[in-house]
Order: sequence, then C-alpha cells, then structure tokens
Amino acid sequence: MRILIVTDAWPPQVNGVVRTLQTVGVELRKIGHEVKYITPKGRKHWKVPSYREIELSLVGAKTIGAEIDQIQPDAIHIATEGPLGWAARRACLRRNLPFSTSFHTRFAEYAQARIPLPGINQFFWSVLRSFHGPAGAVMTPSLTISKLLEAKGFINVKTWTRGVDHDVFKPMVRDYFDLPRPIMVLSGRVIIDKNIEAFLDTKLPGTKVIVGDGPDRKAMESKYPEAIFTGFLFEKPYAHALASADCFVFPSLTDTFGLVMIEAMACGTPVAAFNVPSPIDVIEEGVTGCMDANLGAAITRALKLDRDTVHAAAQKFTWRRTAEMFANWLVPTQRAESEHLKPVSNFIHSR
Repeated sequence: MRILIVTDAWPPQVNGVVRTLQTVGVELRKIGHEVKYITPKGRKHWKVPSYREIELSLVGAKTIGAEIDQIQPDAIHIATEGPLGWAARRACLRRNLPFSTSFHTRFAEYAQARIPLPGINQFFWSVLRSFHGPAGAVMTPSLTISKLLEAKGFINVKTWTRGVDHDVFKPMVRDYFDLPRPIMVLSGRVIIDKNIEAFLDTKLPGTKVIVGDGPDRKAMESKYPEAIFTGFLFEKPYAHALASADCFVFPSLTDTFGLVMIEAMACGTPVAAFNVPSPIDVIEEGVTGCMDANLGAAITRALKLDRDTVHAAAQKFTWRRTAEMFANWLVPTQRAESEHLKPVSNFIHSR
C-alpha cells in the first residue's frame, strides 16, 4: 500500500509522537508498504509563543488537497490535530476520501491547567470530538485512553500500542553518571504539563536527573539547584543514561502512553509513577515498576525491583508489532479498494 501520514509533529520537535511516526514509517517500509509524509518541513511556519520549539505551518485545504491528489495514497492517516491535520481533514472530506486519525495528547486537560476558565475543558473535548468524528479509525496508545475517549463520545476507537528499539535500549555498563546513588531519572519535555515538580519535590536520598529541555527548564533549574539538568540526549547516550539510572520516574498525570517508560524498562531500569492512565497500561506492578498515589513511595518500592526481570518483561514492546497494528487499523481509499489492496499485516489485534 501507499500510505500517507499527515503530521504537524516533526523534527526539530523532540517527543514521543515524532519518534513513533518516524519509526513506524521505517517498519512499514520493511514489511512492503510505501510511506509518504506531509509535514511542516520546508513550509512557512510560526513558533508557538509559549513553546518555541514547536513550529506550526498554516496551510490551506486546497494546498494539502493538491498534495494528496499528487500522492494518490491507498490509505490516509491524519496523525495530529494541528493546522496540517485540520487542512488534511477538510481536503479528505471534500474529496470523499476515508481516513484514520490518532489521539496522542490530552489537549483538554493541558488547556484546563493553563487556561483556568469555566468550560474550557468541555470546549476542547468538543473540538477534539469534531476533529476525529469523521475518521474511520481513531488510534490511541492504550486501552485506558480508548475507554476514556469512548466515554467522551468518540467512535471507531482502536488501541494502537507503542514499541522500543531493543538494539539501542538494552542493559549495559551503568557508568554514564558519576553521581550519588540512587540515581533517579526523568526524561521528556521540561514543561509544567509534565508534572515534573512532583518528582523534584520528593524528599529522597540520591540524585534527581532531568533529561530533556523545554520552556520551563530555566525556572526549574533555579528553583531546584540540587537537581541535574542534562538537556536532550539522543540514541546511544540517551539509552546509556537510562540504563545507568536506578529508577526512572514518570510523574505525568495526562500522558496517553509514555514511550520513555518502555525505553527505560528495556534497559532494565524500573519505573515509578502515579497510578493513573498511561502508567497503569504500561507498568506491570511489582514487575517492571511501581505505581502509587504517593510518588516517593512508588520510587522507594521500584528501587528494589530486579533489573533482569524488568528487562525481560519489556521485550513484548516492539516497533514491528506497532507498525502491524497501525496497518490493520488503516482505512483503504477507493483507489485501494478498486485495486483490491488491503493493509498487509500478519498481526491481527483485537481490543
């Protein structure tokens, strides 16, 4: 199949959505698909004022429609609810082209935290329902989030899990840091939405390390001078850092999956998190990590887990499985149906 993925999330952005869409594209090609992308790359863009690492392209449906016509895809996936996603949605509806979407971010909760106005949460959920409503499949990373969306009135919801590159993320010599142990690592965007301060406020011995960057980094460095902020790390150095940690901490209350958790687990590092959606779908309590309403208690218990057991349990998360699930949920266009093309996958996922 010729698969078109439309996404507002693309390098230089660094996040789980970008990593997922890039890696799934690689795996889809390996199993015989042709993959095309429509992204912000090479387009006029503007930076989000409160988060300048994110660049958004303002492109109309006419432009995106012409690109879709030129590509002639057998399946169209609209991955994000940004300007490109809305333009592609409009172009598909005008052409009577079926498409799938994916739900990566709980924008309504983020908006509620940043814009504490009455009704803001309901407003954003209404917008998100409108965006995803025409989709033949709405892919979401975990069963808990799937159920949440269904409760919010979303239809055609499908669970599409995530993977990890086990050639990169694996146990190794744990000497990346020369710091007092236990070493507790958190990685991701340094932004208030990630609830990072809940981790930094815990009163535990050892060293707290934040791997990543974002608009709130300077403020947090000033407020928590005892913590170590490394900035972004990539590939082998990042994996080495995760493997060298004694515990990986995931304090987010609003993530839909948390790819970083399974990357840490693949390195043998146990995860500590709140017992909320995302961690409860990813962590095997007492096996790969610990969850608790008290984050400090979760960290204390996680530090006692066996690293070999954590590593072994993480082997079920693979990018090949993720790509096959993605292919299963795609909705063929009329072109694909006329040529008797169907998603090629030997993995049949049922929820």
